[in-house]
Amino acid sequence: MKQLKLEIAIEVIEHYTELSAVEQELCEAAILAKANAYAIYSDFQVGSAVLLENGKIISGSNQENAVYPLTLCAERVAIFAASHQYPMMKFKKIAVATSFKETENELAIFPCGSCRQVIREQEVRYDSPIEVLVIADNGKVYKMPSIQEILPFSFDKTAL
Repeated sequence: MKQLKLEIAIEVIEHYTELSAVEQELCEAAILAKANAYAIYSDFQVGSAVLLENGKIISGSNQENAVYPLTLCAERVAIFAASHQYPMMKFKKIAVATSFKETENELAIFPCGSCRQVIREQEVRYDSPIEVLVIADNGKVYKMPSIQEILPFSFDKTAL
């Protein structure tokens, strides 16, 4: 039997203000988007912002529904809005900020599996990695060069 061991590369930055000016702007857009979250059932507010190749930043927030499967995550709201507003524009980075019941967490909450898959689809679509920035309540940032760091063996068009 052969064993396969996977490692992930996540850079940890103590506060998003230590990032480049563009990355700070992206993080702030994600943090601000949390305020527009419609999270009356879970009290879990999520904001996301996408940086496009043309420098535009498009944000989104989670939108809940009493019928839970109809809920949309902030990452997908931002990605779909960006794809609609700027079709065929490559994604450079995505930032995700979360808050849960007004508590401050040092550990960030990473995108769900569905959002990871949607981000991965954008990477495959444009044949380009999307840097992922996940922001904790206290401003700490977990930075990955690609969603593949947290979605190994992803399903994409090569499997079809």
